[in-house]
Amino acid sequence: MSVLVFTENWDGKFKKLSFELVSYASKIAEMLNTQTVALSIGDVQDDELKKLGNYAADKVVSVNNEQLKSLDNQAYTSVIAQVAQKENAQVVVIAHNNTGKAIAPRLSVKLKAGLGAAVTQLPVSVEPFTIHKKVLSGKAFSNLVLKSETKIVTLAQNSFEIIENAKDASIESFDAQVGEIKTTIQDVQKQSGKLILTDAEVVVSGGRGMKSADNWNTIEELAQVLEGSTACSRPVSDEGWRPHEEHTGQTGKIIAPNLYIAAGISGAIQHLAGVSASKCIVAINTDKDAPIFEAADYGIVGDALKVLPEFINAVKEAKAK
Repeated sequence: MSVLVFTENWDGKFKKLSFELVSYASKIAEMLNTQTVALSIGDVQDDELKKLGNYAADKVVSVNNEQLKSLDNQAYTSVIAQVAQKENAQVVVIAHNNTGKAIAPRLSVKLKAGLGAAVTQLPVSVEPFTIHKKVLSGKAFSNLVLKSETKIVTLAQNSFEIIENAKDASIESFDAQVGEIKTTIQDVQKQSGKLILTDAEVVVSGGRGMKSADNWNTIEELAQVLEGSTACSRPVSDEGWRPHEEHTGQTGKIIAPNLYIAAGISGAIQHLAGVSASKCIVAINTDKDAPIFEAADYGIVGDALKVLPEFINAVKEAKAK
């Protein structure tokens, strides 16, 4: 028996997300009194794989196959299923990101496993296996019982603390049967010199209250002084003021930074569904009855175009002390 956790890598390196997943999986393994097995797909060196042991992985299974260089959901699902069966996994843990949301449902069908998506904490109990999750776009919570022999859990990003518990993880290569790859890569464009939105611990976001794309310099400057990333609401990206990859919300990117600053965003339920997992939300809006204030930890009633420059100066003064 084991708890299997699928860890993504970026150009052969693990990021915070992977360590968060292993930390979470290891705690479930403790609850089940079993071992934690981390799965890595791709060309990752042993010294990097060993890092997963720092977060209580007992074993690392490495699958390195040239055919898997393209992220083909069907192929990845097949590989994860093979390793899950080989390791007799009771629980499979995957990130609730774009990759996880594409793979988890396929894997659920393949393993005939119950799926608990977007969880933010450890199971309430393991007998029966009960997970606690948000529902209705974060407006309510529910306890979901997974009765299948194998369970799949997707963990919302930045929802579980990284716990160092060093173990000397063994590394084992696995020759998975990949089969036909149906995805072909025609072009690769990599973003450099900018913090990836889903990785950012601080996000400064703007809405139509910013009035024009020409006013975005204060959003960018505040994000820079806070060492964070920029985002926007859907109407802003639809207007072409900002690129679509910055759109957060139910139909955009789901993020969970430690600090989310919403400037000129009314806070429609579709937007809040994508940012409600943020640790702290600060809202700036001229309308004191805007829905964003119901979700915010701190609110400023005022014009974002006037408040943001004062905000930037206050941060600079605080950092200079």
